[in-house]
Amino acid sequence: MGELRLRHCIFLRSLKNPIIRPCILLIASILLSFLVLNCRASSTQLENRIMNIENGLLKAIRIKSQPSEKLTIVERMRHYKIPGVSIAFIDDYRIEWVRCYGLRERGRSSSITSRTLFQAASISKPITAAAVLHFVEKGVLELDRNVNDRLISWKVPENEYTAHSKVTLRGLLNHSAGVTVHGFNGYAKGRPVPTLIQILDGKEPANSEPIRVGIVPDTQWEYSGGGYTIIQKLLIDVLKMPFPLIMQDTILSPLKMRHSTYDQKLPSDLINLAATGHKPDGKPVPGGWHIFPEMAAAGLWSTPSDIARFAVEIMKSAQGKSARVVSRKMTDQMLSIHHGDYGLGFFLHGHGESLQISHAGGHEGFSCYLVAYPQRGQGVVIMTNAENGMPLYSEILRSIAKEYSWEDFQPKEKVLVEVDPKILDLYLGRYQISPDFIVSIFKKENRLFSQANNDAMLDELFPESDKDFFAIESGYEISFAKDKEGKVTGFTVNSALEKVFARKID
Repeated sequence: MGELRLRHCIFLRSLKNPIIRPCILLIASILLSFLVLNCRASSTQLENRIMNIENGLLKAIRIKSQPSEKLTIVERMRHYKIPGVSIAFIDDYRIEWVRCYGLRERGRSSSITSRTLFQAASISKPITAAAVLHFVEKGVLELDRNVNDRLISWKVPENEYTAHSKVTLRGLLNHSAGVTVHGFNGYAKGRPVPTLIQILDGKEPANSEPIRVGIVPDTQWEYSGGGYTIIQKLLIDVLKMPFPLIMQDTILSPLKMRHSTYDQKLPSDLINLAATGHKPDGKPVPGGWHIFPEMAAAGLWSTPSDIARFAVEIMKSAQGKSARVVSRKMTDQMLSIHHGDYGLGFFLHGHGESLQISHAGGHEGFSCYLVAYPQRGQGVVIMTNAENGMPLYSEILRSIAKEYSWEDFQPKEKVLVEVDPKILDLYLGRYQISPDFIVSIFKKENRLFSQANNDAMLDELFPESDKDFFAIESGYEISFAKDKEGKVTGFTVNSALEKVFARKID
């Protein structure tokens, strides 16, 4: 310590020396200039990267031997009739940049900002899962215990599927508990909103089916928003607190997610920041948005920056660098595949350095996506105030993937072939995927198109064989099937999310 003080005194005296002082000041000036120039270079490099992303959106499929068409965010927002989009990008386990585009509501002057709230829809689930695992680690809940042991005011009805295997928290978090009800539609403003028990039992005014066990638990993966609604009831029963307050105390406040809430009656300080949802035709959702009493599964309001803070915490926890919510050991369970490509709250792809965690979300009027790479400390959250936001956020993801050299989200390359127009005529007609999902296949100027449920959006189908086709923008692929007599019976559609069969109905 004495030596340090002596050196400090010598340095101060040297500043008074008329010969040494100018030299020291010159060196300091050079160092300062170098630091400023370095910061400017770094800032310029980042701005260039963002500009490359903004002006380099990519469609899902690239046709071989044809140049890739690069598109801008503003152009694609206009194309898809999307009023607003907000992006938060994560690098080195921190939010590196945030960009916002467009309006909170079409026809109004209020712009999207970093504080604008969107409905996060199913991205509510991984955040709910983190809260559950927090209480498991505290010994308040058990992952592998029959949830009926802890549920108080409502129980999972027993049936033939639960005779030898019971519903557990692990199964509910992983969507392998055999529970019904895929998702929820919410409730328009001014309409009656059911209680949680009415939702669980499918009783009016609930607009969803009863949540029951329809598959033997722990035998297969089946996505279930109903399962997360049971989790919501369990947390309320065990902790004896309103669900929004549980989430506020456990996740939102500790992670400084100040512009997030599970409360369906938005607080006064947040309601004026909320975006209005928009339908596929670009028109606002009546009342602005729907209400979701199924909060654990679908009720989060948030911003890309806040969700990015959550993603950063999970990534840091996976590295053993933070434990504000759960420990590294518990995060390892969360980010390990159980059934399906799913852990405890996240979709999972790849391993090690390439491990990708993700979740999408979609409501009437909103669409969003979260993806992160725990080993790299990178990720992005994209939120839109449009029901058909998926094509746009997919194009943004592909642009980001190209700029940051991610192996995922790259466009596929296809080769076009010529198909006899008479063969195309065989495929014309209507195809049913589900009772309320009809796809029409029709022809214009010897080109094939598809249209879902009379939607305004059309997809041109490009041939890669006389029975296999693809859509460039959305990236889905369809393969027509025929019976022994050569009659078309339907088609199989492959997308990034699923593979389903559509039966020809006329």
